[in-house]
Amino acid sequence: MKNISIITGSVVISFLMTLLTRRVARRVGIIAIPRRDRWHNEPTALLGGIGIYATFVITVLLVSPAIPGVTRLLLAGTLLFGVGLIDDLIQIKPYIKLAAQLVASSALIFSGHYLPWTGISIIDFIITFFWLVGITNAINMLDNMDGLAGGISLISSIFLALNFYLNGQEGLILLPLILAASIAGFLILNFNPATIFMGDCGSMFIGITISGMALFSVQQRTRNLAAVLATPVLIMLLPIFDTTIVTIARKLNGRPVSQGGRDHTSHRLVALGMSDRQAVLTLYVISIISGIVALLVRDLPIGAGVAIIASSVLTILFFGFYLGKVGVYDENAAPTGTLIRKLSSHPYRRRLVEVIIDFILISLCYYVSYLLRFDGLLPSEQFMIFLRTLPYVVAIHLFCFLLFGLYRGIWKYAGVEDLVSIGKGTMTGAILSITFVLFLYKFTGPSRSIFIINLILVTMAVSISRISFRLFSTVLSGRRLAQPGSRAVLIYGAGNRGELILRELLQNPDHLYDPVGFIDDDPSKFGKSLRGYPIHDAAHLSKLKREFQISEVLLSSPRISEEKAAGLESLGFRPLRPKFGFE
Repeated sequence: MKNISIITGSVVISFLMTLLTRRVARRVGIIAIPRRDRWHNEPTALLGGIGIYATFVITVLLVSPAIPGVTRLLLAGTLLFGVGLIDDLIQIKPYIKLAAQLVASSALIFSGHYLPWTGISIIDFIITFFWLVGITNAINMLDNMDGLAGGISLISSIFLALNFYLNGQEGLILLPLILAASIAGFLILNFNPATIFMGDCGSMFIGITISGMALFSVQQRTRNLAAVLATPVLIMLLPIFDTTIVTIARKLNGRPVSQGGRDHTSHRLVALGMSDRQAVLTLYVISIISGIVALLVRDLPIGAGVAIIASSVLTILFFGFYLGKVGVYDENAAPTGTLIRKLSSHPYRRRLVEVIIDFILISLCYYVSYLLRFDGLLPSEQFMIFLRTLPYVVAIHLFCFLLFGLYRGIWKYAGVEDLVSIGKGTMTGAILSITFVLFLYKFTGPSRSIFIINLILVTMAVSISRISFRLFSTVLSGRRLAQPGSRAVLIYGAGNRGELILRELLQNPDHLYDPVGFIDDDPSKFGKSLRGYPIHDAAHLSKLKREFQISEVLLSSPRISEEKAAGLESLGFRPLRPKFGFE
């Protein structure tokens, strides 16, 4: 009950302090002015980080028990809060902020808290420097849309608290919860539409504080070394992912990494058709899922933990590939760096990537097959069989994939034909693999059922990889937002041709049509939907015209008679027979 009162009080104090800060910032003119490389469209108060910082520090000093390293954590946070505050007021050079981040990181590391990933102190110190500075800047870069950085940081703080609880570190649980409460009070005024931004004083403080608190948990060991290494990364996966995709994309498109822009994960989701709120909430869900995975792998055997972590990394990799296709830059920009230019211009770069991905998928599936066959506890003799046969199994499957044309397709347009080819390739690969391995071991040692499990897993994994772009498009895109100057339009005919027209309109906004649904003459289709768009009775055209301000109807089939077209004209519509290259 006492802890609940502390957390509730922190939310209230943070909210009131943020209200006061917003009023003062507006009065003295400390506001963020809209710019081309920023997302907001209205002048918005800055310095929201003051409420977060003050609430957290005061509450921790008053109620938190003495914890080794907390004092240095507060000092490191105070240093970066101060530097960020100066930057919000007068803007300082990036190298000054970096120097401050290094000093703050040093204070934490030399207090005895670091990531013990290798067991070699000097290497672990270097890794921890990258971790602290990287997460601090990742949170700073994530502050690119209303409620995003604050919400993701709040979620990460809660999962850190859960991790402390599962570690048995009861004395540390309150620390991230106080930070979450401090952020929650600010987030009330920062969620879309935001009336105040946290500024660098908030993002840098939150970044060093969260990344620093994550160091406290790794001192406790679980029986799963993979979880010890991956838990902090999975909890902070979204900021790491966003920073990675922005860095790579900017380098490939000839832009300085430090330059601001509308090329973050959130911006790409909006470009796919989401609203600002939908994009932010989607990233919240991804952050929650990665946090749940971080907690799940803690108590699994190391083999199962490695498999789940690898699967999660592959999923986020495919997600990154999909978002990387979203056009957010000038197409004429030149890649920077000699190596990057060579890779970008390589004629077979996509095929090379596909082969590498298949190599990883086949290896992972073969490993998981052994885990499933032996209930997650792989005997040493079977592990040796796995290591010896892995190169042959991978090589055979890749050869079969090449033989059946898996590297000739385009993922964006993958369909049933591609799935059939995958089935042929994986089946042939499985038959050749089991034949080779059994002859290699003279029909003793390897389990036959492993290859049956592997056939199922490889088929599923490669199929999902090939249709991943279409899956992401279906899940993420939804209904495309209307482009400026676009006209609402109905599609006459809810059949194959109507679906093709809808797909063309969704993928090419240059047509300046905003589809609102279908009309059809078939009563069995009324009230149903096609790709999420409702199918209406053609008798309701007049009502639809008034409701959506529709002036045009796209006729999907040449079988729609001129008489029906004339009937549309009599109702004030302009019937059109579009030709988008598929007729």
